[in-house]
Amino acid sequence: MTDPSGFEVLGREQCVALLATAPIGRVVFTHRALPAVQPVQFSVRDGAAVFAVPSGSAVFAAMLDTVVAFSADDVDVSGGWFVTALGRAHEVRDPAATAELVALPLTTWIPAPGDRYVRVPLEAVSGRRISAVRP
Repeated sequence: MTDPSGFEVLGREQCVALLATAPIGRVVFTHRALPAVQPVQFSVRDGAAVFAVPSGSAVFAAMLDTVVAFSADDVDVSGGWFVTALGRAHEVRDPAATAELVALPLTTWIPAPGDRYVRVPLEAVSGRRISAVRP
């Protein structure tokens, strides 16, 4: 199936599988009543995007227990895909879950003591495949 723009519409399973292949994603949140976007190194675990953020950062403070968008893509001139998900972000506080995340390559751009882990369940997921980018 294609959308009105001619992009192939991807199903949920395809979207989650593609997200799992991307090393960098973007979390979209509201900061001081304005939209903000932060790139993050992430992993897909148990139906959620998980990533590390500095504990004192605006992204950490602004996104906790709020609905955020999460996106990733892989696009070049030959084509590609993009996926967007919505979910309520929350801090991972369980010590066993945190220990598992520490072992993953989820560093912040400037690693610092006190980095926190955030989980965004992939609640509403949509994605598209692009066959070729037109000049």
